[in-house]
Amino acid sequence: MAKKSESQQHIDKGGEQKALVKQLVALLDGGQAHASFADAVEGLPEKLRGEVPAKLPYSAWQLLEHIRIAQRDILEFSNNADGGYKSKKWPDAYWSKEKAPADAKAWDASVKAIEQDRKAFDKLLTAKDADLFTPFPWGDGQNLLRQALLLADHNAYHVGEMIVLRRLLGCWK
Repeated sequence: MAKKSESQQHIDKGGEQKALVKQLVALLDGGQAHASFADAVEGLPEKLRGEVPAKLPYSAWQLLEHIRIAQRDILEFSNNADGGYKSKKWPDAYWSKEKAPADAKAWDASVKAIEQDRKAFDKLLTAKDADLFTPFPWGDGQNLLRQALLLADHNAYHVGEMIVLRRLLGCWK
């Protein structure tokens, strides 16, 4: 049997988890293979935030709010050690009925909440006692790794939709 190199000897499960967490955080940040969330929302004219392009069922505001609500739900589910998580009614509770934000402050607050919740999810992943693999006792097989991948997949999908919507409105670079 070949002797392990010094670098291989220093890689243990903790080191492997740290490497995986680093990649998950980068995936959640986006922008590696596509535009980031920040790119998708930056510079969208206020007057277009509530416009619904032909043949689409939602506005940029509704997409933004859906990202915020769903991401918060994933965060709350993943951080449910106290047992306080309550599931929301799908799809009604996950989509804004309002086509437009009340004002620019509402838009900015939603963007800020998304950014803050993403940082909170990063803290779950990078916590010293984070366990990516053990299923949550309150779920039906979900674990922190699955929730991180779900969040990355969900947000990437809707960031892509935001960019398509912006192209249809004629306001994408």
